[in-house]
Amino acid sequence: MPRRTPLASLVAALLLTGACAGSPTSSPPTLPRPAPASPAGSAAAGSAGAGSAVGADAMSGIDVVFLSTMVGHSERTLQIVGLARDRVRDETLRTLAAAIEATEADELAAMRGWLPTTGPGASAAAHHHDGHGDDAALDRLRTAPDADVDRVLREVLADHQRAAADLSRSHVGVGRNERVRDLARRIEQSRTAEVELLRGTP
Repeated sequence: MPRRTPLASLVAALLLTGACAGSPTSSPPTLPRPAPASPAGSAAAGSAGAGSAVGADAMSGIDVVFLSTMVGHSERTLQIVGLARDRVRDETLRTLAAAIEATEADELAAMRGWLPTTGPGASAAAHHHDGHGDDAALDRLRTAPDADVDRVLREVLADHQRAAADLSRSHVGVGRNERVRDLARRIEQSRTAEVELLRGTP
């Protein structure tokens, strides 16, 4: 039976913590996702029905902007991981990157379903946040020599995930929709833990 490294154990604990923070019916224990407001909202978090389960009309403009921004941020996270996936040498870093990718792909599907497509806030939801100020970081990762990919990925991901934690921490204090604020709390906790893991990777 293979032994788990300390980092692999921390990754597992991180994902389990994120999952436990939500409703017991919201997701499997290894993939944290936004928890439904009621049992009826637990099915197909990323489907068209998920938006109505959140109650788009109950979200303030700031909630919609936060979700829209986090959608763009998660899309960029997947782009970062995808650029380095086949070049990472360190096994524990590869495990952490795969866990981040799986978690954010799951959250991304749910958040897209939550965003309004009509009515107040729809224009904010349609706004794309492609740049996020880290195009230079992507270029840095894309052009990194093979020997430097692990180090550059840790640095780029740590900066990127810290920005998500900061944004989410701010939203907890100003958001109006409790489901969105709960998501922000869990994103802040998970991204902060990921930054610590990335910085602690040898």
